[in-house]
Amino acid sequence: MHCRPVDLSASSTAVIAHLDRDDVPELHDLLTLFADAFGEPETYNASRPNDSYLQNLLANDSCIVLTARRHDLVIGGLVAYELPKVEQKRSEIYIYDLAVAESARRQGVATALIDALKRIAANRGAWVIFVQADRGDEAAISLYTKLGIREDVLHFDIDIAHGD
Repeated sequence: MHCRPVDLSASSTAVIAHLDRDDVPELHDLLTLFADAFGEPETYNASRPNDSYLQNLLANDSCIVLTARRHDLVIGGLVAYELPKVEQKRSEIYIYDLAVAESARRQGVATALIDALKRIAANRGAWVIFVQADRGDEAAISLYTKLGIREDVLHFDIDIAHGD
């Protein structure tokens, strides 16, 4: 785990950590936070992968997991994926999940996590970081508008036929 203390506001600090293969317990804490923050306990808790799977995932350089901790409690985190491109020798980073505990919102936690991701992206020579926000999620839309350029796109989920 690579840790970096950050000042969030006049009275608040946190430690931002880039998780590695030995940080499975902290990843479990982050998944629990995602379940609570997104209101999706079934998605994040019911079929959680085993520790071996999570350890391999954290060892994969294309998967970037960051947490924000305060007093050894995970108060926020993000999961991003580095996507190598074929049209040019470069990559893009996609933020898949980003959440902050309700008690820590509006304190700069999400911005600090994205700033840490920006440093990782720059060190890797990535071209851009991108993220999507759902219509009606005004907090996310406001944050991402402050940090980047908005593009209105359509998102499609394509079902995959799974054999029984």
